Amino acid sequence: MAGLYAISDLHVGYAQNREHALSLRPRDEGDWLIVAGDVAENVADIVTVLETLATRFAKVIWSPGNHELWTSPHDPVQVRGVDRYDLLVKVCRELDVVTPEDPFPVWSGPGGPVTVAPLFLLYDYTFRPAGATTKEESLAMAYAEGIVCTDEHMLHPDPYPSREAWCRARVEHTERLLAERDESLPTVLINHWPLTRTPTLVLRYPVFAQWCGTELTADWHVRYRAAAVVYGHLHIPRTHTEDGVRFEEVSVGYPREWGHRSATPPQPRLILPAAP
Repeated sequence: MAGLYAISDLHVGYAQNREHALSLRPRDEGDWLIVAGDVAENVADIVTVLETLATRFAKVIWSPGNHELWTSPHDPVQVRGVDRYDLLVKVCRELDVVTPEDPFPVWSGPGGPVTVAPLFLLYDYTFRPAGATTKEESLAMAYAEGIVCTDEHMLHPDPYPSREAWCRARVEHTERLLAERDESLPTVLINHWPLTRTPTLVLRYPVFAQWCGTELTADWHVRYRAAAVVYGHLHIPRTHTEDGVRFEEVSVGYPREWGHRSATPPQPRLILPAAP
């Protein structure tokens, strides 16, 4: 029986993760695979992984994570910000991989029909720690604790003046795209960053939550009739429900993280049909 599966945070710069990513295969010839961001930092590695998966799965659906958007000094491709995202979209289209800029596909297999919506929304520092009322206060608290996301150095928002400005533009753009969907169908919403703040409440370092999403999407799982919400970024694989909607964190994470839970990295998680 075909299924809609999801995985994220493959981080193939690590040899064990790369081997795992390139070994992924469908269980059924009709399987779809969601890849919810953080494949790699280098464009060449992103292409290798997505191209391999696209030749095996009936459909691959990609949402970018922060690592894909980094302009790393180790990547020969040095484009930044929106230009980097546009380049990745172009590459995915050449590989026949669905992106947030493409028409949302409809999963008609078991558990469907459901509109599968890959999103790219970023974050705007509104998941602030207690006591911080502004971005500046929130960042100051993070720097004081020594917990600062690498995005501050390598995720450039060009031509936007800030990452939060880019986030607001992405939210507005995505709302327009979602308004064009078939409203008679439920959705599977896919975003690398959590759509609500709830998943960040289990973070070991709560101050890191400011790099994990935006309050602007807090009701999207209800507003857009989500059958499931798929996300990654936190490296805390889990399932929880909000307002009766299933949220699935599907990350692999770094070897030091998954190695504490299992001898092997996690396999893609079945999203549809839903488990009993």
